[in-house]
Amino acid sequence: MDMINVIIDGREYSVRKGATILEACKSVGIDIPTLCYLKDINEIGACRMCVVEVKGARSLVAACVYPLDREGTEILTHSPTVLKSRRMTLELLLSNHDKKCLSCVKSENCEFQKLCKDYGVEDENAYSGSAPRYEIDKSMPHMIRDNNKCVLCRRCVAVCEKNQAVAVIGANERGFNTHIGCAFDLQLDEVACVSCGQCITVCPTGALTEVDDTQKVWDALADPTKHVIVHTAPSIRATLGECFGMPIGSLVTGKMAAALRRLGFDAVYDTNFSADLTIMEEANELIERVQNGGKLPMITSCSPGWIKFCEHYYPDMLDNLSTCKSPQQMFGAVIKTWYAEKMGIDPKDLFVVSVMPCTAKKFEIGRDGQSASGYPDTDVSLTTREIARMIKRAGINFTELPDEEFDAPLGIGSGAGTIFGATGGVMEAALRTAVETLTGKPAENIEFKEVRGTAGIKEAEYDVAGLKVKVAVASGLVNARKVLDMVKSGEKDYTFIEIMGCPGGCVNGGGQPIQPASVRNFVDLKGLRAAALYKDDENLPIRKSHENPAIKTIYAEYFGKPGSHKAHEVLHTHYVERKKVNVK
Repeated sequence: MDMINVIIDGREYSVRKGATILEACKSVGIDIPTLCYLKDINEIGACRMCVVEVKGARSLVAACVYPLDREGTEILTHSPTVLKSRRMTLELLLSNHDKKCLSCVKSENCEFQKLCKDYGVEDENAYSGSAPRYEIDKSMPHMIRDNNKCVLCRRCVAVCEKNQAVAVIGANERGFNTHIGCAFDLQLDEVACVSCGQCITVCPTGALTEVDDTQKVWDALADPTKHVIVHTAPSIRATLGECFGMPIGSLVTGKMAAALRRLGFDAVYDTNFSADLTIMEEANELIERVQNGGKLPMITSCSPGWIKFCEHYYPDMLDNLSTCKSPQQMFGAVIKTWYAEKMGIDPKDLFVVSVMPCTAKKFEIGRDGQSASGYPDTDVSLTTREIARMIKRAGINFTELPDEEFDAPLGIGSGAGTIFGATGGVMEAALRTAVETLTGKPAENIEFKEVRGTAGIKEAEYDVAGLKVKVAVASGLVNARKVLDMVKSGEKDYTFIEIMGCPGGCVNGGGQPIQPASVRNFVDLKGLRAAALYKDDENLPIRKSHENPAIKTIYAEYFGKPGSHKAHEVLHTHYVERKKVNVK
């Protein structure tokens, strides 16, 4: 690595040649503020928060895009001129910002708010005058868009196009009237938005937020006629702690169960159970397709953002999708059929709440084919952020809680279910069961590490009982598009494909705790969170879905066997072709 010497704030440092000033300063312990910058995604130098002085330059330069390639470059990161410029930028942004901070869901986790505090902005009306006002878009079940709080950083635009290959939003009009929106200022429900929520996770203000469904849950908990059940997705145990100041990648399974019990739920269960159930059905479906000439490659169906993307952009490949419902929907379906019968409860009196890493789950609960009992499989889907707000509102001291277990029997899950939350996890879980089903004997090694890791696309080939199984794993819809295009062109010939809508899988879902750009740009969020799930898998007594005793019981008592007629009625679904409208 070529190094050069530079002078930063009067001190000499050796930094990587070609690094931006932002990167170089970070490497020597100096943080430069940003608003628009997202590493490798949105490097446009537009917001002007990161400006610094460079000796010899005619004006202040944007540190996020200014490369250091000259020996002896002198930089000032917090001179009076720099500080004045940054403060003025904030005051100008505030001049047309909706300053309802006390009621904003992003308050105290808003990058814009923090910068105003850090730079001593005292007069929020320093530049008063005309300010455009925008209608709030509440057209989608997963998200609210309030352009009155937008600072035009364009992070959402970048992530929608570059990570998700959807590109349904962009900058409309010019100058003072510039605003972020869909083509022709259509509402989100009129375009091919896939509800992934990745735009929410990168927004530095409260301009983009998930629809808050917590009041529905509070109401259900207060209703004596309702039997309210909650279950938590595999990835939540590795992310919920962040909402309470715990380190990234903290496993909080026991505290999470304890907190939910204290909120008043009648039963606290683990979505790992239905992840295992999904594997039973999905592995069986894969084996049937392979042995009976079914449509291949088979593609996983756990990620509703990916499913909606496929329905919009690849309707000719809908037959490749597994017909299995997602673990969220399978859990609700089991609760309102088998559980209802077993407990003697009318399904109409059951209220099922899921805690998910995903905003697209809010869309999924309203899909057709998701009401096995005649009632919606899932009543409310909450994000990690929403359940954290409920815990805080209830005055529960999360970090001080003792570890508690989930309730039985639907609180029993395997390590295979746990790793669903990481990209490659569904594939590995399915392989653990498929291999032993095909060979008829325990596998010597149940860890398929070739499909692990946060790379956007991973490939592997396995010999299973003399059968060559070619697999691919993709996360982030831009990578899903690449894989599907290779399949359609004949360049690749896979047997089984796992696709997760969000980069890195559910650990990086649109409903997960929001980390500021200062963390996202320099910390491997996906890797740290996924590592916690693999650690949990290693330490669990059951690591294969088909060895889960609760799974064995439900098949013995209700479904008979994977792929049975009853299983298809309750646990499987269908897909529809959707319209395509985007900004490009």
